[in-house]
Amino acid sequence: MENQANSAEVSFRDRITTVDDRGKRRWLFPKRPKGRLYTYRIWLSYLLLLIFFLTPWLRIDGEPVMMLDVIRRKFVLFGQIFWPQDFHLFVLMMILLIVFIVAFTVVYGRIFCGWLCPQTIFMEMVYRRIEYWIEGDSRAQRALREEPWTLRKVWKRSLKYALFYLLAVLISYTFLAYIIGTDRLMETLASPLSERLGGFIAILIFSLVFFLIYAWFREQVCLIVCPYGRLQGVMLDRNSVVVAYDYIRGEGSSGRARFRSGEDRKALGKGDCIDCSQCVDVCPTGIDIRNGVQLECINCTACMDACDHMMDSTRQPRGLIRLASENSIANRSPWKLGGRAIAYSVFLLLLTAAIVFLFSLRGSLEATILRTPGMAYQEREGGLISNLYSVKVVNKSNATLNLSFRLEGLPGTIEMVGNPSMKLNKGESSQQAFFVVIPAQSLQGIKTAIHIGVYDDDRLLETDETNFLGP
Repeated sequence: MENQANSAEVSFRDRITTVDDRGKRRWLFPKRPKGRLYTYRIWLSYLLLLIFFLTPWLRIDGEPVMMLDVIRRKFVLFGQIFWPQDFHLFVLMMILLIVFIVAFTVVYGRIFCGWLCPQTIFMEMVYRRIEYWIEGDSRAQRALREEPWTLRKVWKRSLKYALFYLLAVLISYTFLAYIIGTDRLMETLASPLSERLGGFIAILIFSLVFFLIYAWFREQVCLIVCPYGRLQGVMLDRNSVVVAYDYIRGEGSSGRARFRSGEDRKALGKGDCIDCSQCVDVCPTGIDIRNGVQLECINCTACMDACDHMMDSTRQPRGLIRLASENSIANRSPWKLGGRAIAYSVFLLLLTAAIVFLFSLRGSLEATILRTPGMAYQEREGGLISNLYSVKVVNKSNATLNLSFRLEGLPGTIEMVGNPSMKLNKGESSQQAFFVVIPAQSLQGIKTAIHIGVYDDDRLLETDETNFLGP
């Protein structure tokens, strides 16, 4: 949303805010935010952090709430085990997540980045708050950076970076718990270093990466690495809700101007913006929201709190910077849901319903029964015909299954090769051969469709169809 009252200067779009005119890194020292929305963000962030750190330790029926063991190809979601045979469900879930993010962005802009993104939560609500606690607010941080290396500066920087690295180690171990599970994690930690050298090196590398991200790279993850900000130009439209500056109200007919006590700003044509730059001072990516929607804006709403505070101080209405769409500000009209947002929402609902339906079809067992290729039928005494089959079963449930197989709808028997029944613990798979024996007079011709029931004791789990060859 372009500032239509000030000059046509748009050089802010020629480079990102963390690079100066000489192309060198410009360090940002955002002022500590305060306000109603920031308080909401704090509580939401603490809730999400609690969920992040506790989830690997929670159990449902003995299984973790969430585990993504890519090494053993075992995935657990809400206590339900998913194996490679369920990969199509994960693909659909990933598509659903992508569609959700796109649809959410079309309607509500980049609120996800400022309120829910792990990078923002760790940076702004953990590392940045430690920095405020040790070094002080933005002015104190700038002063500390410029002062020589005194004992005070060495102590503050050492304490800050030590806490930063300890947190990076904690984050790394938590991610590892999501991959291998907390049981294996504790076994690994209790074993001698010589037995877990590879894991130790991996944790060391990951913790160093996290440390460098939050101690040095910081907001540049959002500006340079993350593609989401650059894609927002494609996903957003004039009806998308974003953190926006009301340039019509803020600029007036004479533009923004400093506040003077007792003056009639409307009579003078001045806008409500008093040009205090508080919205710029609190921005974690260093932009001026008054220039309009920008790549760097993560919709954290810190500028909204800062502006509302200044509006209260000058006895002007709040909402000069607020959540609004471009059309609602330009046309002074209420926000409306656009056609593209409706289309995305409908598609999202249909995709969600399809995934729920597929999950409902997912049983506790997956059995594949195939007639052994290249084997002809065998004729037995008493007019019996037999075919050899192989069965591969995967136990997807959290319980032990005692499997047996029965012929459904036709007279005949099933003779297992080896053990008469198959016992499978949770997550296990097995393969076995068996003969199906049917009287010749019960066959319908050269090829007869038969149904084989797979039972857990006396409980039917599923029925598979295959072909039976005869004379």
